[in-house]
Amino acid sequence: MKRPNRDLLVLFKDKSMSEQAIEWEVDQLNRLLFTVESPDYMCSSCEVLDLNKRKILRNRRHVESVLREKHRKPFIFINNLN
Repeated sequence: MKRPNRDLLVLFKDKSMSEQAIEWEVDQLNRLLFTVESPDYMCSSCEVLDLNKRKILRNRRHVESVLREKHRKPFIFINNLN
């Protein structure tokens, strides 16, 4: 698995955690985020609100195409279903 390049701020209640335990926690958090941010999960947990056409697009193909666009048209929104 490719390790993502991101900055994380992790707050712990317990000061007595060892450096190895902290590294393990951060690694587990990175693995979780890598899985959740995959295109499969993003397409299943989002919908596209197209106010120009007055439609809600939930089809995976449509959601994926909108997520890949670099410049979106006005009044097209990505709505997270969570």
